[in-house]
Amino acid sequence: MALYEPFPNYIWNLSVAIAMESGAQLGEIIDMCQPIKDAAASGADAGTPMFMKAWAAMGDKLIALAAEDEAKGRGFSASNKLERASLYLITAERMQGHGHPGRRETFARARNAFDRSTVLGQLNRQRVEIPLTVGTMPALYTRASGDGRKPVVVFCNGLDSCKELLYWTRLPQELARRGISTLCLDQPGSGEALRLQDLPVDPHSENWASAAVDWLERQPDVDPKRIGMTGISLGGHFAPRAVAYEPRFASGAVWGANHNWREVQDRRMAREGENPVPHYWAHVHWAFGAKDQEDFLAKSEAMNLNGHMDRIKVPFLVTHGANDRQISVQYADDLYDQLVNSPRREKVVFTAREGGVEHVGADNMAYGRDLISDWFAETLGGHTA
Repeated sequence: MALYEPFPNYIWNLSVAIAMESGAQLGEIIDMCQPIKDAAASGADAGTPMFMKAWAAMGDKLIALAAEDEAKGRGFSASNKLERASLYLITAERMQGHGHPGRRETFARARNAFDRSTVLGQLNRQRVEIPLTVGTMPALYTRASGDGRKPVVVFCNGLDSCKELLYWTRLPQELARRGISTLCLDQPGSGEALRLQDLPVDPHSENWASAAVDWLERQPDVDPKRIGMTGISLGGHFAPRAVAYEPRFASGAVWGANHNWREVQDRRMAREGENPVPHYWAHVHWAFGAKDQEDFLAKSEAMNLNGHMDRIKVPFLVTHGANDRQISVQYADDLYDQLVNSPRREKVVFTAREGGVEHVGADNMAYGRDLISDWFAETLGGHTA
């Protein structure tokens, strides 16, 4: 299994791969990528304005085509187009540096397309706002079908993702199929919480994860004894930390182990490993609310799970890609080895035999999605068949 690599730099290829795994159409990918191949030669940072222009243009075209469908009463077709429009606009926005001209407007168009798609497509996702000590945490709630109280999984972002991308992993759909609801979060430092409320990363993830549990416990369709937690990419740091310090979680999993993210920053300063987005240092300064590199390094000092994982006393699954170019597979070993008090721990490193070898399965999310869904079905009382 290999990452689709139309460009000469990893960061652009990663964005394309994530879009493809999130529901992009191959023909539209080709139409967006072909005209900007020369720009890619300038480097991941320098060429990004061309990337944004090409992808945003496709998003805007699909919004126009969706309007034509809607005018004819074809709501489902309009929803499908708006879904891809939102994906392409979010991909364009995600690639830009903080403060880049047009970034805020692109994000607004993406959100509007996503919300309209939800309505026209009658999709199983509800936008909710979870109160925090300061501000709110926007989220998407996907419900399992049937009567009675259901188990639910809290699903958190990585460094540069958003709740819409979490939904597009199709983990919520697979969990719903197994009788489990999902709450996809824009936690502080990500998605709308960062972009619209200026809420920076809180390394103590139990603070906002506990707020999510508080909200879920008030929902009449949730079984408060069967709440799990997972995260993707940097969420593979936040989820274990939250499960360790929030005793109401009944099970946990990571989609990519991010055991010592502070150490990863040292390695990136030494130019070891790939970055997830262009303008990387500017992005992390923004996400952490740091005024400069020294301030960022101080704020990220707590991003290390060593000495915390023995607090986890519930089932926990560790997954990682064997060829992850961002986060060393060694961190999966570290996390698993330190889950000494988990009554059921499992580690799965995806190899070339099945795929999902790249960072969070960017080359193939199917195996991680299925495994994590089955894990929660088995540990929270869902069903696998």
